[in-house]
Amino acid sequence: MTTLRPLTGTEKEILQVSLDRHRDAVVWKAQGLSDEDLRRPMVPSGSSVLGLIKHLANVEFTWFCETFGRPVEQNGIDENDPESDLRIGPDETTADILDFYARSRAASDSVIADFDLNDVGTSWHGESVSLRWVCVHMIEETARHAGHVDILRELIDGLTGDHNRG
Repeated sequence: MTTLRPLTGTEKEILQVSLDRHRDAVVWKAQGLSDEDLRRPMVPSGSSVLGLIKHLANVEFTWFCETFGRPVEQNGIDENDPESDLRIGPDETTADILDFYARSRAASDSVIADFDLNDVGTSWHGESVSLRWVCVHMIEETARHAGHVDILRELIDGLTGDHNRG
């Protein structure tokens, strides 16, 4: 079940819960689908549920870990192809991608726990950014792609909603 609390708390707690809510929605939308359905491009741009999860994992590692000097794991990044991390290779399993996303979440959570919201790191494009900005940006990014995953899942089997209400 997705955590919707705290409705009060510190700013960091509220940002963490908001990020987790959208992360959990993405993972929930992948549950119960076949490997074929998870990989299948459902729209002309080629987006797939698994491809979006892989992209989110890469983005979390980049924004949280690279920015704040932590080890970064990358998967499927081709500097000459900005969409490369959205595609699933034939040698990548669903378990590989879901494990990659879990590792990215854990690594990002470690950064959130270890730094203050006002702490500043250097982004991948060389600009200084605060942890607060990175948290807000990743909530936006994850929510955006959770919406994409929601649409893809509805196209696959009709399941709708932003979290498991069971």
